[in-house]
Amino acid sequence: MLSRVANSIFWMSRYLERAENIARLIETQLHMALDLPSLREDPSAWKPLVDITGDEEYFAKNLGAPTKENVIFFHTFDHAYPHSIRSCLTAARENARSVREVIPSELWEMINRLYLEVTGMSNRVLVFNNPHKFYSKIKMDCHLITGIAYSTMAHGEAWHFSQLGRFLERADKTSRILDVKFFVILPRIDYVGSSMDSVQWAALLKSTSSLEMYRKRFNLISAKNIADFLIFDREFPRSVLYCVNRAEQAFAKIHGTPSGVYTSDLARKFGRLTGKLNYSHIDDVMANGLHEYLDGIQSNLNAVGEAIHDEFFAIKPMSASHLPGEQMQ
Repeated sequence: MLSRVANSIFWMSRYLERAENIARLIETQLHMALDLPSLREDPSAWKPLVDITGDEEYFAKNLGAPTKENVIFFHTFDHAYPHSIRSCLTAARENARSVREVIPSELWEMINRLYLEVTGMSNRVLVFNNPHKFYSKIKMDCHLITGIAYSTMAHGEAWHFSQLGRFLERADKTSRILDVKFFVILPRIDYVGSSMDSVQWAALLKSTSSLEMYRKRFNLISAKNIADFLIFDREFPRSVLYCVNRAEQAFAKIHGTPSGVYTSDLARKFGRLTGKLNYSHIDDVMANGLHEYLDGIQSNLNAVGEAIHDEFFAIKPMSASHLPGEQMQ
């Protein structure tokens, strides 16, 4: 497969996953504001949605205070911000357009339709008149695109690149949401055990689509169990461990080597990351610092992303042995 094609499919999946995560995050915040009316008057209530991105400096410079309107515009329509929903769908559509000969036509049509619906000027009015409907539709359309890809795309090399991109993006977003939200949920000690306490923890789980599955596993909500579930659960498809393991499996299929065989720099980086997750325990993580552990996971994910680019997508210089006139495959 051409590196250009692989790169486009990888990033198409990453951008779609990113747009869906952003839509769910905003939808959850909107629902939480309905459950906790006091948040409507809290000027800092929407700031965690900016902190999750790590782009607080950009936001403060270009939009100012983290009000509801500014945060929604930032995450949804800001075309100058590369991680807004509009920018993500624009990039996903462009990547899909460049590989139309590889992906099913149904997949291209659905991505193109979602892009046109979100970028239409009328949606700027809709998002403030009926934001729940707007973000719910983006989320469900992204799920539909994933289902179309699974049902109509050959599960060969192109498919494995799409899985690699999707699960790396999902692992990164779950770790970031947990890292930021975990430490802003209890601004006051007297919230513990109150209705605000329950709503805030439930909102954290909803922001990763994990509330119902968490309830089936643990029943009662606790900070330690939430961290354990979102990081180390081996069956929930949005836990960090599950996503990283699936990404490594996709890489092994692409690379043609069994999982656990480290013959390249990328394989070794994957091995360090999966080992760190598979052989850690929540008690040790909480004792040593959850933020420090998640920060390390995010650094490892970034290193894996850079190694993927170097191994599969980067233009490599011609070696000295390939002199003019010699044949080269």
